Amino acid sequence: MVRPTDDSADAYKTLGRALRALRDEAGLTQEQLAARVDAGATYISQVENGHRGIRWHLLLRFLTALDTDLHFLADAIAEVEKQDRSAKR
Repeated sequence: MVRPTDDSADAYKTLGRALRALRDEAGLTQEQLAARVDAGATYISQVENGHRGIRWHLLLRFLTALDTDLHFLADAIAEVEKQDRSAKR
């Protein structure tokens, strides 16, 4: 199990918010995504809320289940970071 440290907590939150945005874009619930990646809905929630990290093989399963790729994930992360910067102003 991968849990955030103080140094990684912000990165986990950013990744989780980006994955949530991609899930929302795909029109899936957490339960539907969980079934597609063979994980629990609680795990999906923990990842999306930045309470847990995600291992590489699971990230790839997420992206496959969402019918997307690393380029779209990178774009979603950039958008989350942009929103964060705007909120801090």
